[in-house]
Amino acid sequence: MPPGPNFQSNRTLAVPMTSVTLRCQFCQTWNRVDASRATERPKCGQCGRFLLIDRPFTLFEDTFGRTIAEAEVPVFVDFYADWCGPCKMMAPAVDELAARNAGTALVAKLNTDHAPQTSQSFDIRGIPTVIVFKGGKEVARQSGAMPLAALQQLLDQARATGSDGKRTA
Repeated sequence: MPPGPNFQSNRTLAVPMTSVTLRCQFCQTWNRVDASRATERPKCGQCGRFLLIDRPFTLFEDTFGRTIAEAEVPVFVDFYADWCGPCKMMAPAVDELAARNAGTALVAKLNTDHAPQTSQSFDIRGIPTVIVFKGGKEVARQSGAMPLAALQQLLDQARATGSDGKRTA
């Protein structure tokens, strides 16, 4: 039987496609991107500009829900604000986390000052707060500045958790 619609042929091997749906920051077109090809610098299907998913991808009030819901990889979201000192201290670790996990997770950021409704809906009371989503649902959360090793550990723990919040085998 031929592979289903979520498979991409790799000449001799069928590889499952893990996609993320992102809105181009330039032309606002939604794009479905094969996350496993993140290091190949995918381009927007409309304007041809790069969708840089090997670094933290900026989410907004109007893009957050769809991006989280349609991602087939875990989505790590850094809730931050530009004026926040601990957020600025943690930013290089979040950048490195995105680079290390390109293709296996989407690392994103959401400015709480520009997205108050989304921040309130997730009960963000202090920043920085990071939440990891899997299957469109929150599976891990931590508040306060953390080093790269702690961020990676949180993401790894979330990977081992089902979208119901329970550890998978």
